[in-house]
Amino acid sequence: MPKAPDLSLLQDADVRASREPGRRMRSHLLDIAVGLFKARGLGGVSVSEIAAAANAFPSQVTYYFRTKEALFVEAACREILYAGQQAEQAASTALTMERYIRALVESVVASPGLALFIEALTLTRRRQDLAPLVERTFDRLHAEGDRAYGAVRDQRGWSHDDDPAMRARRFWALALGSVLRGAATGLGTQECARDMLELLRSDSPEGARLQVIAGGHPGK
Repeated sequence: MPKAPDLSLLQDADVRASREPGRRMRSHLLDIAVGLFKARGLGGVSVSEIAAAANAFPSQVTYYFRTKEALFVEAACREILYAGQQAEQAASTALTMERYIRALVESVVASPGLALFIEALTLTRRRQDLAPLVERTFDRLHAEGDRAYGAVRDQRGWSHDDDPAMRARRFWALALGSVLRGAATGLGTQECARDMLELLRSDSPEGARLQVIAGGHPGK
């Protein structure tokens, strides 16, 4: 697994883990929770189960994360950043733009972290106190996507007439929208990836509609 993205600026709860043992326990709880949430979703996991799997006490979970929902959103934000890193690695050897975009799409759409993040977006509609972390994660995704695409494009000498920042935003909006629609209609990973690739190649009204679904403020 890639090195964990630095989310220290994204959560106030880090002040509770200012000492090294506290940081280790917090990270351990987050690692354990991610595995459980991926397997069973938010509703299928309790604080006591997370604590037991981490060989900790339930009070430690609430001490570092306050609520299960806050832990879930932080876990989902971390995993979507992992998904972005993994996609960059998967596409790093592509010699053409078409293969680069295809590698990014196939990696992201297949990532369990994307489905987890979609569930976190749904949760933050009810828990607006958790929305700032999601907003900052979107900012990070867009900035990293902008950086990665711009660097590879310049290195390969690919011609372009678009704004890398807008391309990054469109990419993640369509990824979220395609996977969300796939989950609702029973499409598999390959079908979702093919759907997303088609939308990336066009400026269709459907592509714009998916961007509205996935890219809007989670509280709106």
